[in-house]
Amino acid sequence: MEEHTEARKKSGDTKQHFVDALLTLKGNGGHRTIDHVIEAFETLQDMITAGMDTTAISSEWAMAEIIKHPRVQQKLHEEMDRVIGFERVMIESDFSSLHYLQCVVKESLRLHPPTPLMLPHRSNANVKISGYDVPKGSNVHVNVWAVARDPAVWKDPLEFRPERFMEEDVDMKGHDFRLLPFGAGRRVCPGAQLGINLVTSMLGHLLHHFQWSPPEGVKPEEIDMSENPGLVTYMRTPVMATATPRLPSHLYKRVAAEM
Repeated sequence: MEEHTEARKKSGDTKQHFVDALLTLKGNGGHRTIDHVIEAFETLQDMITAGMDTTAISSEWAMAEIIKHPRVQQKLHEEMDRVIGFERVMIESDFSSLHYLQCVVKESLRLHPPTPLMLPHRSNANVKISGYDVPKGSNVHVNVWAVARDPAVWKDPLEFRPERFMEEDVDMKGHDFRLLPFGAGRRVCPGAQLGINLVTSMLGHLLHHFQWSPPEGVKPEEIDMSENPGLVTYMRTPVMATATPRLPSHLYKRVAAEM
């Protein structure tokens, strides 16, 4: 922070890098000190760290389901070929036109929420839920994994069928309690949209660039979809796949990007 402060004094640089944005909070109306900036930095650092594992886990589960269901992969390729074509790579502005890809992301997060019990909550009052007393101060874990597989609210809940979200638009950022991969309320994941965009981007690039199939001698239905239980849910057996290029060779070279 000292380095950024000195650099801003010397050059008058107004670029809003991560640390610079936090430093603008210091002295704002006389209410914030360097300690407040450090606390904000640590909180945001925790958010970024928490988003790394969960994004990777979500992407792996989604790829496993896509490889396991060739029909889904074919529909994804057809959509991408129509929207993006074969002469460029996918960019973020394409997301809104890739409706089936969005449904695949949503369906994968329904079946495989990366934090199946969410983070612990604490009740701030005595409440009664479905006949059960929950005393004030109780630690509460919400089983979003079970909610998203409840046959009372989902048709064929164990089936990977992205089309269900084309038939009905279901919010997954805390407004529809049937689907809560990011939680809800004041404790909803602050990085929900970033996580959705990252998973969409990773899947989109992987699927647009390659045709994916199980390793030789393995049938799609033989892919191991068992879970490794824990605070976050990894695949017990990491997914293995063979990638076959689909695009012109020049699109596989590293493209310089302005950061």
